[in-house]
Amino acid sequence: MSDKVTIHELFDKKGRGEPITMLTAYDYPTARLVDRSGIDMILVGDSLGMVIHGLPNTTRVTMDMMVMHCAAVARGASQAMLVGDLPFLSYQVSVEEAVRNAGRLVADGGMDAVKLEGGSEMVPIVEALQMAGIAVQGHIGLTPQSISKLGGFKTQGRSAEAARQLLDDALALEAAGCFSLVLEAMPDRVAGLISHKLSIPTIGIGAGVECDGQVLVTQDMLGLGMAPKFVRQYADAAEFINAALVAYRDDVLARTFPAKEHTYSMTDDEWEAFRASVNGARQEG
Repeated sequence: MSDKVTIHELFDKKGRGEPITMLTAYDYPTARLVDRSGIDMILVGDSLGMVIHGLPNTTRVTMDMMVMHCAAVARGASQAMLVGDLPFLSYQVSVEEAVRNAGRLVADGGMDAVKLEGGSEMVPIVEALQMAGIAVQGHIGLTPQSISKLGGFKTQGRSAEAARQLLDDALALEAAGCFSLVLEAMPDRVAGLISHKLSIPTIGIGAGVECDGQVLVTQDMLGLGMAPKFVRQYADAAEFINAALVAYRDDVLARTFPAKEHTYSMTDDEWEAFRASVNGARQEG
């Protein structure tokens, strides 16, 4: 593998049947840790609206927010392929706006690719981004930017008709030039069939093991965020961090922190010189 994960390497992994790994990061220190772990792709998702900014959903995330977080992640990661979400209404209004905003994530945010939500209706935008030289990851199934239209965070593709629409959308996005697709919150058999029908890699989140790869929100799998059905919690970081915070509070209250090893000091001569200067200033006053 080269120093930087590329689209070609992702395709090679799909061809070999080797799973692709993807996690989110929204800041410099998290990006460093995820990158160091050998994860293939880092997603700077618009989920940062909820995870970092405490917003009720992703629709309030702006381009300026995304560019800022993308740039921080890009400074922290050197090996993983970086994918930045195009936020709500940054690409749906017109093709021209889509190209301009996607270009910001690449040029100003340091992303290797952008991700957008939607099915066949996104084909003209994907084609335009391809013409502009911008790699695009699609996202179908549960699409959080359309949460009002979908009626909440619900599994998609349960009926035969809905599942067929997901397949048609996936094929259309592949033909338009997407290098991969995120499949979110759909029955595992539907996601598996889509994954086998496509030549491009699929990345599942709540879509079963037959996808070509998996993605989770890092805070969720560390116990710092939400716990939907599809999340496995790999650590209880919240409990660990809380214990450290309480220990700090107790040490400060007991005056056991800062201790001698955490304190800067002066020599006796420097101290006496300082005291003499203070006393002299008082006498002159």
